[in-house]
Amino acid sequence: MHSAANPVFNAASSDGDRAGALDRRADARDVHAELALLKEIVRLLPAAVTVQDEQGRFLLVNDAAAAQLGIPAGEMPAASSPAPHAGALARRRDACLEVLRADRAAVGEECLGEGPLRRTWLTAHRPVRIADAKLLLTSSADLTEQKAMQDELFRRAWFDELTGLPMRRVIEHHVNDLLQKDNVRAFALAFLDIDNFKHINDYYGHAIGDALLVEVARRLGLDLRESDMLSRISGDEFLLLLNPVQSQQEVADYIQFLLQRLRAPFFVDGSEVFASASIGVSLYPEHGNSYDALRQNADIAMYRVKNEGKGTAVFFDVSMEREALARMELEQSLRLAILDKKFCCAFQPKVDIRTREIKGIEALVRLRNDEGVLQAPGTFINLAVELGLIDELTHLVLAEIMKSIDLINETFGATTSISINVAAKQAGNPEFMQSFARALEATGCPRRFIIEVTEDAFVAKTHFQDEILPIFRKLGVGISIDDFGIGYSSLSALADITADEIKIDRSFITDIHLRPRSQGILKAIESLSEALGMTVVAEGIETFEELAYLQAATRIRYAQGFYFSKPIFLEELGALARPASMARAISENRPVPETRPRYSRANGYGR
Repeated sequence: MHSAANPVFNAASSDGDRAGALDRRADARDVHAELALLKEIVRLLPAAVTVQDEQGRFLLVNDAAAAQLGIPAGEMPAASSPAPHAGALARRRDACLEVLRADRAAVGEECLGEGPLRRTWLTAHRPVRIADAKLLLTSSADLTEQKAMQDELFRRAWFDELTGLPMRRVIEHHVNDLLQKDNVRAFALAFLDIDNFKHINDYYGHAIGDALLVEVARRLGLDLRESDMLSRISGDEFLLLLNPVQSQQEVADYIQFLLQRLRAPFFVDGSEVFASASIGVSLYPEHGNSYDALRQNADIAMYRVKNEGKGTAVFFDVSMEREALARMELEQSLRLAILDKKFCCAFQPKVDIRTREIKGIEALVRLRNDEGVLQAPGTFINLAVELGLIDELTHLVLAEIMKSIDLINETFGATTSISINVAAKQAGNPEFMQSFARALEATGCPRRFIIEVTEDAFVAKTHFQDEILPIFRKLGVGISIDDFGIGYSSLSALADITADEIKIDRSFITDIHLRPRSQGILKAIESLSEALGMTVVAEGIETFEELAYLQAATRIRYAQGFYFSKPIFLEELGALARPASMARAISENRPVPETRPRYSRANGYGR
């Protein structure tokens, strides 16, 4: 029996088929939508992405990769692409084939483009297998800005920002690399220091000083070989590697050539500036087998030049090392002496040469070593200034004076002025001078004190004349120009200086009765000082003939020197109980002329 067809069942089947078809079409649309979305995401990725087959043909290139490879977005590069970066395409295909053959991932930097268009990329290649097809997936990240920042940080870390020269660590590393090589050849290290650079900065200003450093670096760098190196290692110091060298004479000739080149005037911002350099030279292997030894020995040689007049060059020798050790010992003893307060004061009277009355006293600092031997300031003051210890030392002098003020008053008189020396470097330092002014005010008798500064403090473009001087004027502290005539002095400069006293350096006073030219200069200084209301003091009177000339041929009223009295130490003051006895000692018991210790200006300290 044949059954009849069920129309209800057939209708339901048809509806199910149509619904399934609709679902399948919807799924297909979803898949296509997802694929389109994924394709759009890949296209817009900031990283450059490409896919290549086993023949190196490009199957996928997103927009970032198209820009990277220099092809229009959305196009696949052909085998013979005329793109501007055709070379980059060829290299990319070669890299693809090599990575696929090796069957291992690779990461590296690549640079594309030229000049300002040059970019740096970090590129990663990864071989993959998809549907039995061997492909290469490549992604690149643009590192150009990051590399620029790294280069800038590297430059700042290793190269001087002002001159562009390598810094200390660069030349140190380079020399150490040289020394690690087999059969290293002879080379030279030259340590260069610009002479009087502080004075140049003070007079012309720091902008001119910086420009001068740039010009000095440029001159020093001319004609250097590829194997040579010039480095700026500190403010006004340079280190020059000459590699290789044949002989000491070859190095000496070249260094002399550099010195001559530096002596030519520098024209900086409308100013004509003259500069010179002190140079110390060490040779490998004669003067050391390490960078530290060679640099230190060149430094030692340079300081020998500084101490003997500047502006020239010397080679290191072993005697300099002994001197350097002695200097280190002095530095150590100086630091310990300040900590332990081993300094003491001596006082030398300023005398009225007409009446033999004491007008004032000058406090002179002395260093007492472990054996109790006193050292004159010429042996340690310059070092104290260099080490930054001079400020504390000056405060110690004032403290020593006030500790013994009763004995000083009893010996020299309670109205006698007391002079304290201040180095030119201190005079231009507002912080120190303000603290010293407060210390003088705290004594309760600031009007009794006179500050002696060298003329450099007035001539240099510092704050002393305009800002610091009024502070001391307000306290009633006197100002004296010490050692006038051996610095940057000129008679015209006196007109701009507001001081109470001018002390003529003993170089003008020695044998004044036998030197007509010095007599004329002395009279000119005397006349101008009188016109400006400054008291004149002659320093360093040692003979009766010098005194007699001043009394007979000048109107100078006051003098100071061994002829009247040697510096008197505090422990000796007890024997001079009253001012009258001191005056009598000056008048009647003048010391027999004797050979005096060699004079040192010593930044205005001591005689």
